Amino acid sequence: MKNILFFGNSLTAGYGLDASEAFPALIQQKIDSLGLPYKAINAGLSGETSAGGKNRIDWLLRQPVDVFVLELGANDGLRGIPPAETKKNLQAIIDKVKAKYPDAKLVMAGMEVPPSMGGSYASEFRVIFRQLANENNMSLVPFLLEGVGGVRNLNQRDGVHPTAEGQKILAENVWQVLKDVLQEDS
Repeated sequence: MKNILFFGNSLTAGYGLDASEAFPALIQQKIDSLGLPYKAINAGLSGETSAGGKNRIDWLLRQPVDVFVLELGANDGLRGIPPAETKKNLQAIIDKVKAKYPDAKLVMAGMEVPPSMGGSYASEFRVIFRQLANENNMSLVPFLLEGVGGVRNLNQRDGVHPTAEGQKILAENVWQVLKDVLQEDS
């Protein structure tokens, strides 16, 4: 059995939902239905920033990691943390994973911030995920919330966290990239 570590924030954790409704659990169902030898580990923590993730990753790397899915940055964006700082923290996380598990396949989940954060901030923020994916030979999910972000009936009352239906779309967005990674890995 190989491990897929989903390392993220409330979007990964499935905030406000049962753990079985979060996208890592939905991806595990897909993996099981295909008979693939992978175990999805949900290491999502609500409110997590890239700085928090940088401090938390070592503890999670105690278990073997074959595929690493990085989903952090949204909370940085909502707090207006400079994109260069977010990028530096995410790179530090990637470096720690590569150092401990040099053969692990890496996947980056791209994120965007609402236009209300300002046009130049939003565009600076958006590109860091693609840059990191390119610089680290990572597969890229261009925008995790594609088809869900800003769609009222796919988000909980807070307008930020996906409903169970929204999480199904997140799972599909990730699966479109992850399925190829798993085929390369096996």
